[in-house]
Amino acid sequence: MTQKFFTVAPMMEWTDRHCRSFHRVMSRRARLYTEMVTTGAVIHGPRERLLGFSKAEHPVAVQLGGSDPKELAEAARICADFGYDEINLNVGCPSDRVQNGRFGACLMQEPVLVGDCVAAMKAVASLPVTLKCRIGVDEQDTEEALNRLTECVVAAGCDELTVHARKAWLKGLSPKENRDIPPLDYDRVYRLKAARPDLPIAINGGIKTWAEIHAHLQHVDGVMLGRIAYQEPEILLAVDSELYGETPPVADAFEAVEAYEPYVAARLAEGERLHNMTRHMLGLFTGRPGARAYRRHLATEAVKPGANLQILRDAVAHVSRGEASLKAAE
Repeated sequence: MTQKFFTVAPMMEWTDRHCRSFHRVMSRRARLYTEMVTTGAVIHGPRERLLGFSKAEHPVAVQLGGSDPKELAEAARICADFGYDEINLNVGCPSDRVQNGRFGACLMQEPVLVGDCVAAMKAVASLPVTLKCRIGVDEQDTEEALNRLTECVVAAGCDELTVHARKAWLKGLSPKENRDIPPLDYDRVYRLKAARPDLPIAINGGIKTWAEIHAHLQHVDGVMLGRIAYQEPEILLAVDSELYGETPPVADAFEAVEAYEPYVAARLAEGERLHNMTRHMLGLFTGRPGARAYRRHLATEAVKPGANLQILRDAVAHVSRGEASLKAAE
């Protein structure tokens, strides 16, 4: 039986290295993802800034955006040399910019090309090559579209598939609307798993509680959380115990902050701004008395020139230690 697994979704402008370092202090086992980075940026851009990460972030995957097999192969080689644990291809993002670049969700309409892309990356990288997709786009029949895409990428050697259980509407809906308006169809992902028992499949989209996570894991191998993991990160405190039977690295959100402090101090010493790190922590302490004052303090003080670690400590001091977060307990 495939080991059940948990991942935090790649999210543009959110899952940068500071965010991943913060999430890592709450779970040793959750697989973390970079923001999507395009092949052109990887090949021609400032690689250390775009791809750099710390050893403490493992297991960590890089998500690539692209549709040219040769460029994806070159980007995959570069990312493998950086030491990532996995290379993931984005076949789910519906933004206009992504469509104009002929990658993301629009590639659901070109399954053979996606297979060629996966094969090209597999040929140059020894680490797992995975895919994140939707169940279909626009007027596609989701049974046929998802089956055909899966057929092509499995034939090419795809190691794992994560399916956001909604269609993407490339015309008429914004990227934000595409995250909420198209109806969820979890059963479609369950049927895919039933038809592909040997392919590790994770489900994504609209999942918010541990009760829901466990329900999905009765049907699929993994669960990927996006916005809820970012906006209410205390849910990550339960990953290691709930899925892996291991003691979490920290007991609660207060210990998580303490564990993150050395990272923050080191980056401040390098000239990084406090806000660039603490902005990923604003959702911490949801459900506790004082959470609003904590957020307000960070939002107003961490952005000021010279803001230091004491700002974070002062923010945490607003929070009551007497009541557990309701979300983390669900």
